[in-house]
Amino acid sequence: MAVMDGTTVLARSDHDAAGSHARWLVPTIHRLLRDCGMTLRALEGCAVSIGPGSFTGLRVGLATLKGFRTVIGFPIAPVPTLEAMAWNLPDETRTLCPILKARTGEVYWAVFRWERPGKLARLSEDRVGSFPALVNSLDGPAVVFGEGWVENRAEFLRLFHERPDRACEAPASAMAASAVSVGLAGRDRLSRGESAAQDAAPRYVQRAEAELKWEQAQKLRV
Repeated sequence: MAVMDGTTVLARSDHDAAGSHARWLVPTIHRLLRDCGMTLRALEGCAVSIGPGSFTGLRVGLATLKGFRTVIGFPIAPVPTLEAMAWNLPDETRTLCPILKARTGEVYWAVFRWERPGKLARLSEDRVGSFPALVNSLDGPAVVFGEGWVENRAEFLRLFHERPDRACEAPASAMAASAVSVGLAGRDRLSRGESAAQDAAPRYVQRAEAELKWEQAQKLRV
């Protein structure tokens, strides 16, 4: 989480909720605002990551801000997580490919490029698939980064070995998803008049594990 004034970070927390999002989120918001001498009513808008990512975390984050909006009325900018990650590298001139971990043997990814300072172009939709599927989807060299890359670096390097022109690793400082990057991307969206509709929902990209298990169980009963 981060509290920002324009591009200036007033306060932030990089705490890993580790499955306790509902218990951790509101107290952290309260603490950060208190540290800044602010209240929710002082905020002109909020940005929230809408995924892909932790199903529970996405639901809790979006539902919490929707509740605040109902009472206070500020706009909410829904920011795709992979898009926010591209804001980790605002000065990069090469194609960007942020990568997040998904199920075992799979990752989420998308492709972006900065057309000019502050103007990010999306070159692909958010995708989910195998490591080879990601490698084969890149038409040219790209800067790769994110937890999906870090946790599977050895396998990706093996796959990229046959196509060495396809990947360049980003600096370590750009690897993690950042609340500050979500804030910057959200600020950009709000400046263009984009805000979350009442029925805004998380961007899962793939179905929840529980849904797939239920579907498989139904097939076994037939």
